[in-house]
Amino acid sequence: MSTNSNSTKKMSLFERFLNFVEVTGNKLPHPVAMFFGFFVATIIFSVILSYMGVSVNYKEISRTTNQVVEKTTYVQNLLTRSGIRGIFGSTVKNFTGHAALGSIVVAMLGVGLAEGTGLLNSIIKKIVLSTPRQLVSAIVVFAGVMSNIASDAGYVVLIPLGAVIFLSFGRHPLAGIAAAFAGVSGGFSANLLIGTTDPLLGGITTSAAQIVLPGYSVTPTANFFFMFASTFFITIVGAWLTDKIVEPRLGEYKGPKVEIDLSNQMSAEEKNGLRASGIATIAFIGVVLLMVVPENAIFRLTQAEIATFIAQNNREPGTMEILKPFFSDSIVYILMLAFFIPGLAYGIVAKTVKSHKDVIKAMTKAMASCGQVLVIIFVSAQFVYVFSKSNIGIVIAVKLADVLKDLGISGIWAAVGLIFLTAFVNLFIGGASSKWLMLSPVFIPMFVELGLTPEYTQLAYRIGDSTTNIISPLMSYFPIIVGFASKYEEKEGSMGIGTIIAMMLPYSIVFLIGWSIMFIAWTYLGLPIGPGVSMFM
Repeated sequence: MSTNSNSTKKMSLFERFLNFVEVTGNKLPHPVAMFFGFFVATIIFSVILSYMGVSVNYKEISRTTNQVVEKTTYVQNLLTRSGIRGIFGSTVKNFTGHAALGSIVVAMLGVGLAEGTGLLNSIIKKIVLSTPRQLVSAIVVFAGVMSNIASDAGYVVLIPLGAVIFLSFGRHPLAGIAAAFAGVSGGFSANLLIGTTDPLLGGITTSAAQIVLPGYSVTPTANFFFMFASTFFITIVGAWLTDKIVEPRLGEYKGPKVEIDLSNQMSAEEKNGLRASGIATIAFIGVVLLMVVPENAIFRLTQAEIATFIAQNNREPGTMEILKPFFSDSIVYILMLAFFIPGLAYGIVAKTVKSHKDVIKAMTKAMASCGQVLVIIFVSAQFVYVFSKSNIGIVIAVKLADVLKDLGISGIWAAVGLIFLTAFVNLFIGGASSKWLMLSPVFIPMFVELGLTPEYTQLAYRIGDSTTNIISPLMSYFPIIVGFASKYEEKEGSMGIGTIIAMMLPYSIVFLIGWSIMFIAWTYLGLPIGPGVSMFM
């Protein structure tokens, strides 16, 4: 990173704090070595805490039965016979089963072709020539928030694309990565549409609510009004932070420049190629719609599958659940084709693809660029495995939940306490559903007694769960962001976890505080958080 060392302006206390975080973090070893260090440290702590007999008692919703069960969890010693066998025996599975690996490898095949044929360059050129500079940050953040509707696609495509877009405008590429990452991950719960997370969390909340409210049901639209408004909050605040705090800290970028001809005219080949890719895109969308929209479409649950869902969940499936074969199972491959098909059409018409060898070369080059990312994934996957198996994260989460309960806070301030508790726990346990399976049986009955609805409690959880994703090394895609950012390393050793955390920390802090204030204001105004949903019992 290039710090703005030439500035004579006196740094604020917050700027000095961010610099301290960055410098300290970057003195740590390379991210690969760091994750290996975390791996070793977790094993050592698992031995110590296991011999101390550290454990927690709590209630959790079973994934198989949706029933609340009492659980006692001990810290597991990973240096036992079974622990060592597990570490060695699961190494390959940890890597190949990593949440980010398949998405990146498959999606990058299509993105690589679109880049290799020149389609992405032409699109970016079009954006640069037609988009006001002052709106770029807002557009990138907004696109990041909206990308959540397509599962993890934003991490794979939009974040690296954000760097290229910013670089095309002569801006720092890391600021583009930061803006996109803030939208995709920091604004994870916000959207203008109902996403895949809504029915998932709603189902968990329903099971927890039925502990004290038999027959109670939480719909996927339970938090829709608040999350709809939050999309604009995240976009505005995220863009302001990018322009006023994050990018000024990065200083002038002196690394490799993007080579895009920004003359006022596009060549005839580019125009024809874009026209062909546009036609191919429309045709592809039409085919996908035929596979999604009709009642008996390929990517919709069949009547038999719907009947099974009703039997298992005692309710009708929502739209996102009916389209699970599309959004959850097929979206990455569809995303790959969404780049591959227009990219191929562009290449053929613009004459940048002359034979099938050019196609293979472009995809091979894309895979080669993922080398460091794959190494980071491999090591981080082993760390996440041992941390999960040790149960240390669960112990931390339950202990903190007990502290919040013992404080005796009531009303809205109890919900605000849950926001901050979740934000902290999120640093140790990734996955929105896995944390909520554990926390919901504790807090929903507790908050119902305080007069707060299950939907309101779920909303507080979602705010906290979103805001610290972007600074948690345990988040599945965090190591991938480090890999993307390392492509813009200005000098060897200048890029590390410290740079990423210092870059994202302003978003995390402001999103957490600002979103909490919005939550409090929404409560005092008495606005509905979703269709027909109130905040108080």
